[in-house]
Amino acid sequence: MTALQTVQSSDDSDFLLDVNDLVVHFETGKRRPFQGPSYVHAVDGVSFRVRRGTTFGIVGESGSGKSTTAQAIMRLVPVTSGQIVFHGRNILDLAGKPLREVRKQLQIVFQDPFSALNPRRRAGDQIREPLDLLNIGSRGERDERVRRLLGEVGLPPQAADLFPHQFSGGQRQRLCIARALAPEPDLIVCDEAVSALDVAIQAQILNLLKRLQRERGLTYIFISHDLSVIQQFCDEIAVMYLGKIVEQAPTAGIFVEPRHPYTWSLIAAAAPPGPIRDELKRRYLVKGDPPSPVDPAPGCRFAQRCPSATENCRIVLPQLDAIRPHHYVACHRVGELDPPAFDAAAMGNPVQQSM
Repeated sequence: MTALQTVQSSDDSDFLLDVNDLVVHFETGKRRPFQGPSYVHAVDGVSFRVRRGTTFGIVGESGSGKSTTAQAIMRLVPVTSGQIVFHGRNILDLAGKPLREVRKQLQIVFQDPFSALNPRRRAGDQIREPLDLLNIGSRGERDERVRRLLGEVGLPPQAADLFPHQFSGGQRQRLCIARALAPEPDLIVCDEAVSALDVAIQAQILNLLKRLQRERGLTYIFISHDLSVIQQFCDEIAVMYLGKIVEQAPTAGIFVEPRHPYTWSLIAAAAPPGPIRDELKRRYLVKGDPPSPVDPAPGCRFAQRCPSATENCRIVLPQLDAIRPHHYVACHRVGELDPPAFDAAAMGNPVQQSM
C-alpha cells in the first residue's frame, strides 16, 4: 500500500469515487517472430479519490493517459486490473442491469460537441435518449425533463426541435451537458470539455458547470491539458505523465509550491507571454517529446527528459509518497531539489480574465 492510499483511508464516506491501482494496457501485437506481444501502457497503476461535491482535475500533455483514465472510469475501455469503487461498489465487477443502474449516476461530457451529437437527430431527442435507454420516468415526464434541462443550460425550449448543425459550438456543448444531466447523475467526467471552444465561450461553459455543481451538488472529474482552466476550476489536481501520476495536491499546492520537475515544466509552458514566462521557460521547460508508452523502460517515466535525473532515477520507479498532508510526489530527488517559488497571481489566467 502506498502512502497515498494509507493517508486517504480515513473518512471513506466523504469520497464518491475511489480509483485504486488502475491499469489499462493495450496489446499491439508481436514485434518480431517468436517474440511475445508488446503493450501500450496507457494507464499504469493510477490511484486517487474524489471527494463529494468537488472537482478533481487531471492534467498532462497528450499521451499522458488522461482520457484513457476517464474512459476506464466510464467503462468505455477494457481495464487490465485495479478497482474503480463508486458509491461503495467496484463497478468493474458489474454487468447487465446493475451496470445500467450505475450509469444513471455516472455520465461524461466529451471534447468535441459536434462529433458527440448525432447530426440526424433533433436536440431534444438526444437529451431524452439516456432517459429512454435507462427507462427513467413516463413519456410525459421525459418530455418535461428535456424542457427543464434546456432552460438549466441556458437554451430556449424551441431548441429541442433543432439539429446540431443549427447551433454554435458553445450551444452544442450546452446540449451535451444537458444530456449528461438527464439521468440526474452524481458524478460527471468532463474530458477536455472546453478545449475545442474559444476563451470567451470557455468561461461561459465553466460558469455553467460551476452553477450546476452548486445547485445539484455534482462531483466532477475535469480532464484538461490547459493549466489556466485547471487552476480556475479544480479543487485538487493530479499531474499525469506517461500513464503515471507524478504529483497530486490541492490546487494551491500545485501552483504555488509544485515539487515535481514535470509540474514545473507544465507551469512554465502555461505562463502568459512576458519576462516571467521567458525566465520560467529558460529554467524549467523541458525539451523534446515523451518516450513511447509501448513497453516503457524501468525507472521514472520522466527520467529521459528530466534535467535532474540520476542513474537511480533511470532504474528504480519512484512511488507516489506524501511530502506533506494531501501533497504527493513521485520523485526520488524531491527532498534534494529546491522547488521554484511560483506566484500563482503573476501566472495570469486568461479564462478567468474573460469571466
